Amino acid sequence: MDKFSGQKSAVHFLYPSVEPFDRRMLDVGDGHQVYVEQSGSKTGIPVVVLHGGPGGGCSPAMRRYFDPRHYRIILFDQRGCGRSKPHASVEDNTTWHLVADIERIRETLGIDAWIVFGGSWGATLALVYAQSHPDRVKHLVLRGVFTMTRAELDWFYGGGAGRFWPETWKRFQSLIPEDERGDMIAAYHSRLFSGDRSEEIRFAKAWSSWENALATVHSNGQGGDSPAEYARAFARLENHYFRHGGFLGQDGYIYDNMHKIADIPGIIVQGRYDMICPPEAAYRLAALWPRVDLRVIGMAGHALSEPGISEELVRTMDRLVRLY
Repeated sequence: MDKFSGQKSAVHFLYPSVEPFDRRMLDVGDGHQVYVEQSGSKTGIPVVVLHGGPGGGCSPAMRRYFDPRHYRIILFDQRGCGRSKPHASVEDNTTWHLVADIERIRETLGIDAWIVFGGSWGATLALVYAQSHPDRVKHLVLRGVFTMTRAELDWFYGGGAGRFWPETWKRFQSLIPEDERGDMIAAYHSRLFSGDRSEEIRFAKAWSSWENALATVHSNGQGGDSPAEYARAFARLENHYFRHGGFLGQDGYIYDNMHKIADIPGIIVQGRYDMICPPEAAYRLAALWPRVDLRVIGMAGHALSEPGISEELVRTMDRLVRLY
């Protein structure tokens, strides 16, 4: 889940978005090439930013949470989205492929260990990566926690969030025949992968709009109209991952493996009124994580660009400069 919200941020404490000093396409195998960029200080504290979705892609705005004088900021577009190729492809595209890609990026850039920063699906991926390679993670900084459980998917695609936004939920459901509405992920899947490009784009825009409409605490219930190719990649990849439970093999995989990262320090920044990823998951995670600091932002929803969330993330990264 998660796009960087389309709203223009007036948050004055974000750092300027400096131009990357390195851009490259990295061949990660399986016919995939992943876009990777580095900005900030070449000798700074390395931090890798894991974007949301799956399928959201990275943006220049994501560089602005880190003081470029002190951080070596690594952004990349995960398989199938953004500038990575092939676009919107779900072939050889699973959580485990992405974990391997992150390791390949780290090794290629000659980084021993780094801070891992991610929100929503990016938080999911950060946790799975850390549990797979705990010796490579200095610190986890997570926002809007999503742990890829059946309960979380049912909340957002089974009518839970729709109880708060019935008119928006009705619009999302309206494209699907009533007899298919018991499984909205499956119903959208058949249309997002129909082979009819115009139909795929139509349903991709509807899928993206449902999520975007609930991203901020000040939402009016309108999700906007995402560009066609962006929406198609975002919706197809997100649906592909959700249909397969994130390829984790069991419900609650992340919780069952929290012991593997018990010694890694972490910070969770969570919006109190997050309609996409409710605070329950963050609290459950914190209860299993001895070294985590959970910070709940009172008047905030899900989006990275929510002022309260942005302010806390910048403050967090400024504090970590003194530690590392």
